[in-house]
Amino acid sequence: MSEDGGKTLDGLARIPSVERLMSSAPFESLIAVHGRIQTIATLRRVLDQCREAAQSTPTSLAQTSYEFFAAQTSALLDADARLRLRPVFNLTGTVLHTNLGRALLPDSAVQAVVDALSRPVNLEFDLDTGARGDRDDLVVPVLRELTGAQAATVVNNNAAAVLLMLAALAPGKEVVVSRGELVEIGGAFRIPDIMSRAGARLREVGTTNRTHLRDYAEAIGPRTALLMKVHASNYAIEGFTHEVELGALARFGREHSLPVAVDLGSGSLVDLAHYGLPKEATVRQTLEAGADLVAFSADKLLGGPQAGLIVGRKDLIAKIKKHPLKRALRVGKLTLAALEPVLQLYRAPEFLRERLTTLRLLTRPTTEMQAAAERLLPVFERAIGPTYTVRVEPMLSQIGSGALPVDLLPSAGLVARRADGKAGERVLLRLEDALRALPRPVIGRIADHALRLDLRCLETADEAVFAAQLASLRL
Repeated sequence: MSEDGGKTLDGLARIPSVERLMSSAPFESLIAVHGRIQTIATLRRVLDQCREAAQSTPTSLAQTSYEFFAAQTSALLDADARLRLRPVFNLTGTVLHTNLGRALLPDSAVQAVVDALSRPVNLEFDLDTGARGDRDDLVVPVLRELTGAQAATVVNNNAAAVLLMLAALAPGKEVVVSRGELVEIGGAFRIPDIMSRAGARLREVGTTNRTHLRDYAEAIGPRTALLMKVHASNYAIEGFTHEVELGALARFGREHSLPVAVDLGSGSLVDLAHYGLPKEATVRQTLEAGADLVAFSADKLLGGPQAGLIVGRKDLIAKIKKHPLKRALRVGKLTLAALEPVLQLYRAPEFLRERLTTLRLLTRPTTEMQAAAERLLPVFERAIGPTYTVRVEPMLSQIGSGALPVDLLPSAGLVARRADGKAGERVLLRLEDALRALPRPVIGRIADHALRLDLRCLETADEAVFAAQLASLRL
């Protein structure tokens, strides 16, 4: 037998048995936390790894104490038990970041969700009559008040709202849409694809940059079921352009007994211009302009949980709610628990900036981010060391999630660059990786040969947590 073969056998022989390890003192605490079944399964993984290592590199198995195997097993158990969905610091500069969960809920909505999680609720129970109720009725009254709609319904996102609307109102028939409005948004949501899945046939009119009312007039026929306008939520066409205003299209629709539906995308319930933000048509304004139905998101500009809302004519909403897809796309109690308090905040718009998290973040004055950056600068400098230089610099945040795509918000934050002045990004990527590995991961962005941490979404209450964990940064 070779010398290496002897070392391998010797190393393997020194590995304790599963039974001995599991009955040892170091494993008692692991069993108490993770349970015997999970602990023994993880220990077997550790032992398999040790045996493989000993066979490939005979000198690799230097430690065979019970404490060593307990530590290895504990590390794997902790990693497996760590929740995949974790809080992060969103320092990307995008307030409504789709990949980071979009809108943050206000405290009233968070508490309502906790209550719905921990107690029975009247999800489909009418407290006045004692009979079975409709879960939509929990939010329909306030939606009608805020939008002026005759009726409303709720599904799990705006894509579902559009799908259901088309499936209920235009199965096997044509829906007329301007070519300039055939949008694609994140996750490969395309209006033509949604139409085909809903069983409706797309009838394109006009051109990418110009569509006229005569284009709609030439397109309609006996198989036309719906006229549809789609908000260009993630792009803007500029230059030689023309689109048919909603009011004109609505009058045309009424003349030909064709309902007009609007996919508003983000869907604001208040005039954002009152808060110093770019103007966006509200849901109420869209209905008042003549739309028969409006579909919009609850988790973008509205600042609520993920949901899709459809408001408009009572007869059309009733038809939509009777469609079999409605049950498949309906929302659960947690969404409704969060949505109602958010909608209630809009009943007192004078307090909205203070109480609605999304609006508060969008309207933060630049001086707040500048002051936060100045406070955090020395802490961040010490944490990342001499490999980098850090400065406080002005930035431009964006609203995100396709809302007002060309509008930017003045902001400020921390900018880290290579101290040697070189443009290579490998060193910056190492810093970016280290920030993501922190207990509460920090998500920034690399642009123009620098790592940029926009502090718009770092509120004062979270600064201490952000600063404290930088001590554990490992580069």
